[in-house]
Amino acid sequence: MTDHATAFHALHTGPDLLILPNAWDAASAALMASAGAKAVATSSAAVAWAQGFPDGDALPTGRLIAVIADVVRVTPVPVTADIEGGYTDDLAELSETIRRVAGAGAVGINLEDGARDPDLHARKIAAARAAADAEGVALYINARTDIYLRNLAQGEAALTETLRRAALYLDAGASGLFVPGPADEAVIGALADGVKAPLNIMLRPTTPAAERLTALGVRRLSSATAPFRAAYGALVEALPGYLETGTFESFAERGKVPDLDAVFGGR
Repeated sequence: MTDHATAFHALHTGPDLLILPNAWDAASAALMASAGAKAVATSSAAVAWAQGFPDGDALPTGRLIAVIADVVRVTPVPVTADIEGGYTDDLAELSETIRRVAGAGAVGINLEDGARDPDLHARKIAAARAAADAEGVALYINARTDIYLRNLAQGEAALTETLRRAALYLDAGASGLFVPGPADEAVIGALADGVKAPLNIMLRPTTPAAERLTALGVRRLSSATAPFRAAYGALVEALPGYLETGTFESFAERGKVPDLDAVFGGR
């Protein structure tokens, strides 16, 4: 785990943008790694949906830990876990969750503020850092702030508040800042200039390409739920034809999946 933690931190400081795909189970993670991903993240929403729960701190922690452990078991690259808001605002409970997440093998987390008091979120980041340090894990804490995603402020006020929170969260022990929502180059560039740590943004239909994001100063791009939606969207498209005709054609020509038995060490 120490090697993976070191490697994951280094991926945020190299010359290339860290392009992270977000998985929701062992199979999706293994396919992402086999496609060449340098690290794999989980998507909190996609994990919750795959387990039959809504997004928004509703997933039971035990299921979260089991998914992380499964992803780590089949993935030869560093794994970072999106743990929403930590599933609690109680610092002792959060610290225990961090210990379990690290014990499952994750070397990074996303921890989001949502609509919470940013001072509370800073205390949660500090608690997460202390818990990880106690476990001997150099955890990459990606502090997510939802100013843009939730429209908590607009225009220059949104930028000012995001940068204020960035400084607060970094002082509390965050490793980097995740700002989902913006796709405008001027906003992204201003964020990259103002945040004194690696900046992560979320993939959107109008997000600039990797080369442009790198030039703007972004260090990490997350696919969020896009892979989940692509995979399950194909299923939604295929099912009606199959249920109507009972023939294979509905499932044909939708891409080839490698031998997962071989990927997972079977026959």
